[in-house]
Amino acid sequence: MIKVVIIGSGNVAQHLIAAFQNSQKSGTEIELVQVYSRHARSVSHLIDLEKITADFSTLAEADVYIISVTDDAIAEVSSSLLFKNRLVVHTSGSVSLNAMNENNRRGVFYPLQTFTKNKAVDFKTIPICLESENGTDYQLLDRVAKSITEKVFAINSQQRKALHVAAVFVNNFTNHLYQLGQEICRENQVSFEILKPLIAETVQKIMVLSPQEAQTGPASRNDTATIEAHEAFLAEGNHLNIYKILTQSIQENGKKL
Repeated sequence: MIKVVIIGSGNVAQHLIAAFQNSQKSGTEIELVQVYSRHARSVSHLIDLEKITADFSTLAEADVYIISVTDDAIAEVSSSLLFKNRLVVHTSGSVSLNAMNENNRRGVFYPLQTFTKNKAVDFKTIPICLESENGTDYQLLDRVAKSITEKVFAINSQQRKALHVAAVFVNNFTNHLYQLGQEICRENQVSFEILKPLIAETVQKIMVLSPQEAQTGPASRNDTATIEAHEAFLAEGNHLNIYKILTQSIQENGKKL
């Protein structure tokens, strides 16, 4: 059995705990032996209390230690580990592998997905990006990752940074645009529900087309009259500024074709 310890109890940590617990039920070679959490209650619904510790000195011996904490805390947590020469990885999309203490063998175990507490996800479909300092450790991480997902990728630190930035654009920024659209609907007594089929179709299109091929709308066809009407409707403020910036970006992208 490959023994795993998870250090952390936030969104990512809780989803990883659930994924490993489910994989154990399926009879994989992975065993989640312990979880480190300063607040046992936050994960006690996922794993037995006797497998939870709040003391680094009582961490169980394992093949892989997965640090799943905030980016700012990764270096401090890795330096708090009392053992040496064990495989320690973090789950961040933006923190370098070298940010961790060099007392241990270092790696990255980055699941690229948006996680929300109490919102279940199908972990089998989530890409996990791996990085390590040597081939043997990579092979071990690959086996651990494949116990919970069908999508595993070897990604170096620079590529992971690029992926993380790209993820902000396609997820965080896109979701913020949904929020702005909802605000415009609310201000004009229109139900946001009317837009949900459009959102779903847009997502489905980029599964078979490139985003460039899927682009539609007044900016992509240089419909000046409609653009000016939209800008007049928005009048002023943040919504107008964002509309102008995105319109310009779409039009400039079209010129590259």
